Amino acid sequence: MKDSVRTITETPPELSGCDSEPIRTPGSIQGHGVLLVVDAATAVIRRVSANAVEHPSGGADRLIGSSLSSVLGKVLADKVMAVPPGESPMFIETTRPRSSNGAYHVLAHRMGSILLVELEETGSGEPAAFDVIYPVLQSLVSKLLAAKNMPEACAVAAGQVRELTGFDRVLVYQFDPDWNGIVVAEDRNDRLPSYLGQRFPASDIPAQARDLYRVNPVRLIPDASYTPVPLRPADSAHEPLDLSYASLRSVSPLHAEYMRNMGTAASMSVSIVVAEKLWGLIACHNAQPRRVPFHVRTACVFLGQVLSQQVAAHSHAEQYTSRMALKSYQSRLLAEMAGESEFLRGLTADKASLLNLTGSTGAAIVSAQQCILIGQTPGEAKVRALSDWLESRPPAEVFWTHQLSAAFPESAEYADLASGVLAISVSKLHARYLIWFRPELIRTLSWAGDPNKNAPDIHTGRIHPRHSFDVWKQIVRNTSEPWTDAQIEAATELRNHIVGIVLRKAEEVAELAGELEQSNKELEAFSYSVSHDLRAPFRHIVGYAELLRQDEANGLSATGKRYIETIIESAQYAGTLVDNLLTFSQMGRAALSMSAIDLNLLFQEGWREQRSDIGERHIAFAVAPLPTVQADLMMLRLVVQNLLSNAVKYTSTTPQAKVDVGYVSEPSEHVIFVRDNGVGFDMKYVGKLFGVFQRLHRMEEFEGTGIGLANVRRIISRHGGRTWAEGEPGKGAVIYFTLPKNEPQDKETHG
Repeated sequence: MKDSVRTITETPPELSGCDSEPIRTPGSIQGHGVLLVVDAATAVIRRVSANAVEHPSGGADRLIGSSLSSVLGKVLADKVMAVPPGESPMFIETTRPRSSNGAYHVLAHRMGSILLVELEETGSGEPAAFDVIYPVLQSLVSKLLAAKNMPEACAVAAGQVRELTGFDRVLVYQFDPDWNGIVVAEDRNDRLPSYLGQRFPASDIPAQARDLYRVNPVRLIPDASYTPVPLRPADSAHEPLDLSYASLRSVSPLHAEYMRNMGTAASMSVSIVVAEKLWGLIACHNAQPRRVPFHVRTACVFLGQVLSQQVAAHSHAEQYTSRMALKSYQSRLLAEMAGESEFLRGLTADKASLLNLTGSTGAAIVSAQQCILIGQTPGEAKVRALSDWLESRPPAEVFWTHQLSAAFPESAEYADLASGVLAISVSKLHARYLIWFRPELIRTLSWAGDPNKNAPDIHTGRIHPRHSFDVWKQIVRNTSEPWTDAQIEAATELRNHIVGIVLRKAEEVAELAGELEQSNKELEAFSYSVSHDLRAPFRHIVGYAELLRQDEANGLSATGKRYIETIIESAQYAGTLVDNLLTFSQMGRAALSMSAIDLNLLFQEGWREQRSDIGERHIAFAVAPLPTVQADLMMLRLVVQNLLSNAVKYTSTTPQAKVDVGYVSEPSEHVIFVRDNGVGFDMKYVGKLFGVFQRLHRMEEFEGTGIGLANVRRIISRHGGRTWAEGEPGKGAVIYFTLPKNEPQDKETHG
């Protein structure tokens, strides 16, 4: 039966095949051992590697269907069958089968309903048990734990692994955010060249291979020129066999070619996993084929785990130190902001802390009203264009990049100032950003060979790894130093504090407004009470003064009569003032009683009430057709009386006085106005016109309490309308008010 087409040793990978190679189910093993696939329930052998013919069984096909004890003996087979479920191969013992001249390490692991039993050939002089290397390992772990920082820990690990394994070269890789590998430590002899400080592109280790490194911490290739050994029967008769955790698992032929091109005949990789993420690798290379015994591999895995913990510990320590430094800058900024009424003033008071918070050389605070630039930044127009671009992106509280021109090409022209950008949005309602800038950092990267030469064969389409690993230099432009997690977190926290401060200020303003409203209500209640209580005394004063003038006039001197007249006038004025104050205070206390009101009738009625004030004067009065509105009749009548009374009063010195009432219909409101050709007013005082006790003319010229238009504004406001005025000295005035076309709501009672 033909072997499966899934066997990667027989099927060259296609152009895009690197990420789709069946590396977990290769259908073959490396030739330095034999694989038995055993039914975990019956101990019957279901599949074997084809090289079993060279090994103790005496023939691969004859083994299929036989019992495991027929190969290993009952005692050893019972030990294998007792292996608990688990992904890591367990060492059972070293055995020397009767039909073989050599010795084998027996490894086994259970996967679901099968047991994978690996018989790995032993080498001469290798340790037969873990106890032999334990003292050496104990010493090496002590050295590793004594490392003072991460680079030192990596260097110590490289040396220790080489000491344990005897490889010619041991590298420690660290993956960057783009999964390029950077050699951060190395220990070697002169048989293989140095790669310290050089980079290997992410394509050297595809994503699926990295994932396998994450779950299986060790991979050994004793001879890169090995001939893969297929499994019997082939995959076409069985489900593909997952060899992810098998020590003998065959590797990609592309990788074997890669190794040969690199000049390494044997390799071993140990994973460095930090926080369940592949941080890097301990990569071992040898110029000649080299086999690493299981016990030594296990010791290296243990060292890799210790190094992983050391990397995590040193990384956490560095991040903690960095975060504490950033916290101090953040505290200074918060202290400045807390001491200012406007947070922007506090934020810009300590410019050094603002820049140090993110390790930046420039910053900008951008809003619709202003653009504050700090340090080294692009010009305001360019910063505003960048702000507009940020606003056009999907909403995000924080944005950062160290390659701004890749996302925002227009920024390439100021890459020397802003190749890196970290921006926070400090408002959910408006385009308002705090942006930090970092300049371009031109770097020369050393690659272990040209990473772009993994080109496909033009005839077969098969990918071939590069042939040269000589140093290849790359100059990187338009990028800045990347932002660290701590700096991004510091910026995010500052944003939250700013938003919190803005909200707190808004709450304080709302609280003050509430207190002011309460004070106004109390003052209004006081005014109502005082006005109400003063009405009767003033009327009594006027009444008794008039009785005195009527009954005792003959007994009074001319001076006494003048005094009585003055008392009556003053008391009448005071009484009128109290009446108006009482009316004004009632505006906020009485609920609206809405009804349909014909404004034509209301203005005609109001004009009739002005007759006593008009007297013998002639005033041309005209009313345009007016609508019927929904309003409180009593209050709207007061509006009409005040407006007409004003018109009559301020035309008193006009020879041919005119008063017009007009109307304009707007989509959502009625606009009514009263125009006169009286004395008018200067528009620069229009802001005072509707204020309480505000006068634009001397009292001697035009009598009044100065509260009429204040009443008008308050009544119209309660109906949801607006008031305004236009005027010109000597040419008259126009007072406008509006009423909503929809039934108005009481803005003070219900609003």
